[in-house]
Amino acid sequence: MVRVRFAPSPTGSLHLGNALSAVANRRYADEHGGVLLLRIDDTDVARNRERGIETIVDELAWLDLRYDEGPMLQSERSARHREAAHLIGEPDPEGALRFGRTTLLRADGSATYQLASAVDDLDFGITHVIRGSDHRANAELQASLIRALGGGPPEYIHHGLLLGEDGHKLSKRHGASSLADLRDAGIPAEAVRAYLDELGLPRHDVHLDLARIRRLSIEAIGRLSDEQLAARVGVPVSVAPVLRGARDLREALEYAEQVLSPAAVSVEAPETLERFRELVERGVDARGIVRELKAVGGDLKAVRLALTGRERGPELAAVIAALPRDELLERAALG
Repeated sequence: MVRVRFAPSPTGSLHLGNALSAVANRRYADEHGGVLLLRIDDTDVARNRERGIETIVDELAWLDLRYDEGPMLQSERSARHREAAHLIGEPDPEGALRFGRTTLLRADGSATYQLASAVDDLDFGITHVIRGSDHRANAELQASLIRALGGGPPEYIHHGLLLGEDGHKLSKRHGASSLADLRDAGIPAEAVRAYLDELGLPRHDVHLDLARIRRLSIEAIGRLSDEQLAARVGVPVSVAPVLRGARDLREALEYAEQVLSPAAVSVEAPETLERFRELVERGVDARGIVRELKAVGGDLKAVRLALTGRERGPELAAVIAALPRDELLERAALG
């Protein structure tokens, strides 16, 4: 049976390149009726972050990325790693153990990345290692370690890296480098997952396309029901109409706040506001109100200011549709 693994380190939010590997492993397991193991590579204690494991688990759930086994922590297998190292060689007088020029055990007896990865891939029956091309140089050494332990190495599949538009390693200066960056920007998880699915297993390095992610964000928001969208934004479903024009969930919240918490401003357009109140009292629907006001040359900007206190925002008809009749009349009167 095909067995793959996703093996991040608990150093914070998942880098987008790591997320690409996670999606690629899930797809490979699904296509071959296999199993995906979540392994936490936490042997480098100095780099581990508090709640790092919880962050990984939470972000995989956010991406709707299922794993079949785990999370397995390498730090809980230290005795097995030491045992395997002693099958390969003997420690030096300081207690460190090397394989050629590569340290397998540190002087304190803790395993290095190379040893722990090889031992765990062997013990957990990993058949295919799918990861970024920056790990290509590790494949030969890890395969040699597995052979030295009497096993057969997995097949190593390396995909291209996800880089910034300038061809350099992703960082915040590129607009996003981690799942947390995109999540904080209000990009729906469905859009991020769709983008990573589109990339698949790139043979060469690819540049992050934030414009594509934003288009996918608009599509993802469009597919959500009013109830789902309101829940994502954290607002009453009654204001769902104003959320529809938003490009991301953060902008949707800003639109909702215009309706729920209007700014107090003075509006000098008595004729337009009087006509607006008449149309509301007659029960004309939102689009009909906008259409009627346009037909008589009404000041639509004044209506928006009266209802939200802002000059720009969601479609005016959506604002009108989101507010109860009495609220519309009260805000227009105050304007």
